[in-house]
Amino acid sequence: MRAIKVIEPFKVEICEVEKPKIENQDEVIIKITSGGICGSDIGIYNGTNSLATYPRIIGHEFGGIVKEIGSNVTELKIGDKVAIDPVVSCGECYACRTGRHNVCSTLEVMGVHRDGGFKEFIKVHKNNVHKFAKDFDDSLLGLVEPYTIGMQINARGEISKGDKVLIMGCGPIGLCTLQVAKKSGAEVMITDIVAERLEIAKKMGADKTILVSKEDLEGAVNGFTNNEGMPVIVDTVCSASTFEKAVKLASPAGRIVVIGLTNAPSQIAQVDITKKELTIVGSRLNCNKFDEVISGFESGELSPEILKTHSFHFTKIQDALQLIKDEPEKVIKVVLNFN
Repeated sequence: MRAIKVIEPFKVEICEVEKPKIENQDEVIIKITSGGICGSDIGIYNGTNSLATYPRIIGHEFGGIVKEIGSNVTELKIGDKVAIDPVVSCGECYACRTGRHNVCSTLEVMGVHRDGGFKEFIKVHKNNVHKFAKDFDDSLLGLVEPYTIGMQINARGEISKGDKVLIMGCGPIGLCTLQVAKKSGAEVMITDIVAERLEIAKKMGADKTILVSKEDLEGAVNGFTNNEGMPVIVDTVCSASTFEKAVKLASPAGRIVVIGLTNAPSQIAQVDITKKELTIVGSRLNCNKFDEVISGFESGELSPEILKTHSFHFTKIQDALQLIKDEPEKVIKVVLNFN
């Protein structure tokens, strides 16, 4: 079978690899139908992802159709449409014991720490497989995973009905976070430096959009919150300066969710956190959010078809990567078709 493998930075190939076979009776073999290209895949390709080793079959956003199951698998049947959670945890460390396996001390993510799902077939443990109860578009199965990131962010920020939320950054994760927050009944302001992305945010339910290169964000926040400051801020830009801005814009008793993995330190005084008694939390990957996202896809409350702006057959991976490099302002999510 064929797979997308990054051999070394800036060298990607369609390789022949061995088709998986059931060896453990808890395993499932899935025919991949779609996969979303994420920023971490780009990082592995261009050599800036410090967590990856080479060569690596990339892809952690993927889904498909069940083709084979082990004898211990009773929750699934051949023909089920599914999405796969790429998080692999030990089940024994403190984080796992307390129900937060997404930050397991020996965490591995398919497509980053181990080979991923950008191949024609994959074998995974049954616990990582989440099925659709209804028929669903094959080309969108791979988009469950980024929505689980948005779902996790909402959970960590305790976003609920009536909350006013600022999302900094209108990339795929910002948009997924937006739509989950709107599903919960929150009012959402979202920012970006690309006007075209803000137009997509409007389609996904944003109450207010701010083009930060031309508009005053602090003034907009004051208008949106009657000068109280923002109760909830999600920083998906992930720079030192945006984290500093979030602390400044947050209201007293506000909540800030950060998702960045940058090593660059921010210049934030403790007093800025303490005097407003801010809650600042990290959010990484997802913790048991797949079934909730699938339900949102099936009900129509979440709109992955809007998130997908481009599609390529997986054998055209080089063209897809070139598009992302050359015209990033036009791209939200590139989906690879494995049919």
